[in-house]
Amino acid sequence: MKAAVITFPGSNCDRDLAVALTQAGAQVTRVWHKDDALPQGTDLVAVPGGFSFGDYLRCGAIAAHSPIANAVRAHGAKGGYVLGICNGFQVLTELGLLPGALMRNSGLKFICREVALKVETSASPFTSAYQAGQVIRVPVAHHDGNYQIDAEGLAKLKDQDRIAFSYAPGINGSVQDIAGVLSENRRVLGMMPHPERAADAVHGGTDGAGLFASVMQDLVTV
Repeated sequence: MKAAVITFPGSNCDRDLAVALTQAGAQVTRVWHKDDALPQGTDLVAVPGGFSFGDYLRCGAIAAHSPIANAVRAHGAKGGYVLGICNGFQVLTELGLLPGALMRNSGLKFICREVALKVETSASPFTSAYQAGQVIRVPVAHHDGNYQIDAEGLAKLKDQDRIAFSYAPGINGSVQDIAGVLSENRRVLGMMPHPERAADAVHGGTDGAGLFASVMQDLVTV
């Protein structure tokens, strides 16, 4: 599998994400935001956490206008795999690849700790290594992780089994405690917690490794 990890000014989890993907068996290429094309043969585009452009306007809004943005959007639109973590989740909503928006945490504080995360569905390329209902422990580090979507959009997510993860219990005010959502074709995942920080036992846990193993296995069988 060939993975492209996008780096924006202010990204700070790009190396962590590249390492997690490499350990899962992917061939990883680092892509700067001023590039206007993805490497040939890219299977998965991964957008890491951090503070793209300092979040000076709205989280992910400026990143969505970088030269690489059109290539990421096109990759997702044609059925390519896309993973956005933390700030990357915010970028994917700004690109229109995922519904909803990420707002300031309800407590107005930066949250940085390990949390319990419930796997809501195993029927996706990113969660097949888990069991639906399984609770894993993954770190979070965000100030604007409060996921919101209107009633119609929420109903659609639930009817189509597109809620990938939820906080157990909720931590930031997200509607229905949502921590991660899938696109309609299930090949785009945005999530606020950091599975790449829980993919190596040296870091204290490996509960996040299943996500990278899942997408690797799915791409092998496509």
